[in-house]
Amino acid sequence: MTSQPLAVITGASSGIGAAAAVALHRQGYRLLLGARREERLEAVAKPLNAEWRPLDVTNTESVQSFCRGLAQVNLLVNNAGGALGLDSIANASEEDWQTMYDTNVLGLMRITRQLLPALLAANPGHVINIGSIAGREPYPGGAGYNAVKFAVNAITRVMRMEWVGQPVRVTEIAPGMVETEFSMVRFKGDAERAGKVYQGLQPLTAEDIADTIVWAATRPPHVNIDEIVLKPLAQATATLVARKPL
Repeated sequence: MTSQPLAVITGASSGIGAAAAVALHRQGYRLLLGARREERLEAVAKPLNAEWRPLDVTNTESVQSFCRGLAQVNLLVNNAGGALGLDSIANASEEDWQTMYDTNVLGLMRITRQLLPALLAANPGHVINIGSIAGREPYPGGAGYNAVKFAVNAITRVMRMEWVGQPVRVTEIAPGMVETEFSMVRFKGDAERAGKVYQGLQPLTAEDIADTIVWAATRPPHVNIDEIVLKPLAQATATLVARKPL
């Protein structure tokens, strides 16, 4: 039996999840990576000698299959999620809202519920939920995404309360603007619109968030980092951003 700690990462086929896999591998973690896009997931996993399994967090059977056989998990990074659209409530897409809720909220619940016994067995285990400043600052057009990320914040805080006295640490990492595929997904492949999100400023990178994950995960076992909020220097709030002229 290996003494290496095991990290499980959802949404690991790109962006923050893929960067977290690389960063945790460098720290000596064994990895189990999950995502829907199997070819891209395998491409992330192979150079890291990581195990990977297909995972759709919106499907309970997929979650159960992904978690099968895991007796001990040291770290769970709940990264699967994302935003869809920037429509007003009057023009809201019920399908987009449902998808965001299924991935960001119910998906987080499903995977954490399934792995809680393995996290307890690690003594201590650690759950890191990837939230967003959108879960702290509502903004016009963001109601659907705001709602699910406010939920992530609430769920994380309840985890801390329900598990206090048990050997599971709980952390939320809430980034501001991070340049990944996030905006491409949000705007459904509209590259021009997605690119404008980051124009005139230096956004955070997936590696910045991965570095933060590693820092939180490598504190002494008696230290719980409840939450970390980080933004680019040019971003003061969800909507107040200093952009340099093009």
